[in-house]
Order: sequence, then structure tokens, then C-alpha cells
Amino acid sequence: MTLFDAILLGALEGVTEFLPVSSTGHLILASQLLGIQQTAEHKVFEVSIQLGSILAVLFLYAKHLMNDQTLWIKLAVAFVPTGVLGLLLYKHIKALFGVETVSFMLIAGGLIFLAVEYFRRDKAIDSGKGLDELTYKEAFLIGLFQSISMVPGTSRSGATIIGGLFLGLKRKAAAEFSFLLAIPTMIVATGYDLLKHRHEMVVDDYSMLAVAFVTAFIFAFFTVKIFVGFVSRHTFTPFAIYRIVVGAIFLTIIGNLPT
Repeated sequence: MTLFDAILLGALEGVTEFLPVSSTGHLILASQLLGIQQTAEHKVFEVSIQLGSILAVLFLYAKHLMNDQTLWIKLAVAFVPTGVLGLLLYKHIKALFGVETVSFMLIAGGLIFLAVEYFRRDKAIDSGKGLDELTYKEAFLIGLFQSISMVPGTSRSGATIIGGLFLGLKRKAAAEFSFLLAIPTMIVATGYDLLKHRHEMVVDDYSMLAVAFVTAFIFAFFTVKIFVGFVSRHTFTPFAIYRIVVGAIFLTIIGNLPT
């Protein structure tokens, strides 16, 4: 991996981590285009740089998190389904990391978003419950939605946002809970992957990882701020269309991608 690759992948991670378009899926597709094989080491790299994006959320929402202890409990409750299923299905999930799976799931997620927006078409953009009105039961149900995102290409943020919308949250509230739920989810996922594959990482890997990590933090910081403002005034339809188009493009040219 070159310095250019690390910066590009870090920027891509930072931009897509909190958008409902699947950051993992985009990293897999981009790595394929760059000629980087999906080895065990590279899969760890893709998961690890996500922590840079998570730190951006911690920085942006630090005051909110410190002032609302019940929010931490809700995040812990929501994390349980993914934590348990991730531990049980780890090997099976890693086997799904591939361009075909990502492409199909991007399209499927896009169609679901279109369906959600269709059924919400008569509601005002800002209608729904706020983040402080979310119950523990609803937090757990959103966690179940998040567990679906273990399939690459589904999008963790996409699945949790859809879950929040189904449960009656405002678009902004659904997006913000998705951001915050990424904190425990990605910290645990990253830590587990690094621990499991610590003997497979070499010094060069860590230097490129650091570059991508910092790049992801910077891009995620600005993306989150822009995205919150966007969803407060618009629907998720543009992201749905984007998912379908990208998935269709990669399914079309998949035979010509480098291996």
C-alpha cells in the first residue's frame, strides 16, 4: 500500500462512515480498484481506520454525552445485538467481504430507503420524536437493525437510521443516534480485530494505518456536521439513488475489475 492509497482510503472512510452508503463497502470497492487484495491484514486495516471517524463523533458530541448519562445506557442496550451476533458469526461475516456482496447490498439498501421515504411522503421533514424521547426498548430494536449491517455493503448507519425512522424518530434524531451508536460498536469491533490479527500486522502497516486514521478523523468531522444539517431539511432519497447507481455500476463491470 502506498501513501496515496492510505490517504485516499482514509478520506473515503471519513466521508462515508456516517452516510447511509456503507463505508466498509466503499473501502472494499476502492481497494479492488486500487489493486489491493482483501487479505486478512487489509481487512483489519479497513476496520481499524474507522476508529478515526468514531473519534470525530466523540469530539463533536462530547458535551452531549457528558450531560446525558441515560444516553450511554441506551447506547449500551442498542449495542448488545451486534456485540453478541458479531462474536458468534465473526468468521462467517469476514467471508462475505467481497465486491459482489457489497454491490447487491448497496442496491437492496437503496431500494429500502426509497420504500421508507415513500411511506413517509405525507409527513413533514422534521416530524417525529427527538433523541431524548427514545426508549430503552426502541434503542434495543435499533440495535437489531444495526446487526444486519454486519453484511458488507448494508451500511451500519443506513441500517440504524432506517430502524430509527421505522420507530418514529425525526430524521436528525435517527442520524445522531446512529452516529453515537458507532462509538461502542466500532471501538469493540476494531479492538477485537486488532487483537485477533496482531501477529499479522507489520511496521509498515501501522504507519499507513496512522496516515489513514488521521485522514478519516478530519474528513468525518466535517462530514458529520454537514450531514446533520442536510437531513434536517431533506429526505434520504439522494443517498438511496446513489447506492443503487454505484451497486449497479460495480455489478456491470465486476468482471473487468483487477483481482
